[in-house]
Amino acid sequence: MQIIDCHNHPDWQGQDSEAFIREMDRLGIDQCWMQSWEAPLDDFDPAYLNRTCPLGPEYPLPFSRVLHYAERHPDRFIPGYCPDPRRPDAIARLEAAVSIYGVKICGEWKLRMLFDNPDSIQLFRRAGELGLPVVIHLDYPLPRQQVWPRPNYWYGGSMDAFERALAACPDTLFLGHAPGFWAHMTDDGQHETCSYPKGAVTPGGRIERMLERYPNLYCDLSGGSGFNALNRDHGNARRFLTLWQDRVLYGRDDVGNIHMPLIDSLGLADSVREKIYAGNARRLLRQI
Repeated sequence: MQIIDCHNHPDWQGQDSEAFIREMDRLGIDQCWMQSWEAPLDDFDPAYLNRTCPLGPEYPLPFSRVLHYAERHPDRFIPGYCPDPRRPDAIARLEAAVSIYGVKICGEWKLRMLFDNPDSIQLFRRAGELGLPVVIHLDYPLPRQQVWPRPNYWYGGSMDAFERALAACPDTLFLGHAPGFWAHMTDDGQHETCSYPKGAVTPGGRIERMLERYPNLYCDLSGGSGFNALNRDHGNARRFLTLWQDRVLYGRDDVGNIHMPLIDSLGLADSVREKIYAGNARRLLRQI
């Protein structure tokens, strides 16, 4: 069974391209969507400094490093890039990344601005015209035990703002990701107080209602948030992945591999696992 990691970043946790390939080989991962993160330096949570270090004019995770990986292993790394839409040249940069460097994903969008900001909507629509799925990161402005340099780090604003962007860009495919997205697996209100909700899941939460309403919405399982959304209720995870098997993609967004043992333990049909591990990722990129 082919396995595609739909979400990862260059040099994460100190891994260079060769170390990354060795880990992919060890874990049986065939390909990886390698993505940038372009944002102003003051959007960057210092807590990330023990995992990566922003250097140069393109930070925190430069597109130049994505290219470094893709150029050395073009059969293993699929390049992704998302310019900060507030840049006046953002659309031109995205178009150039596609035409010159073969970028196939617009990601990761992770910015301290609302998803439906007019500049973001313009970028999302152009990504859709170019055939690029857009990977978004949602974090709510939750209280933290700090006052400096910011009291919290939020990205995207809210699920409401994301839903407005989905509605405004029906021809663009989006992958929902991160704690603020996966906290809406059920309607228990925990998204207002914590990043990783616990407890049983009642089916039919906001994510599922949005999947029903917006055919351009897909789900990115990567990161601790995607893992937590499944692990908090295995029975619901089995039901959710089976029901939405055509709209869910496996990813890591980290080193290691906490997701695969969990997915494999749920007793899913092989046909479902094949779609989650690779089939849906191949299908999303086939439109290009």
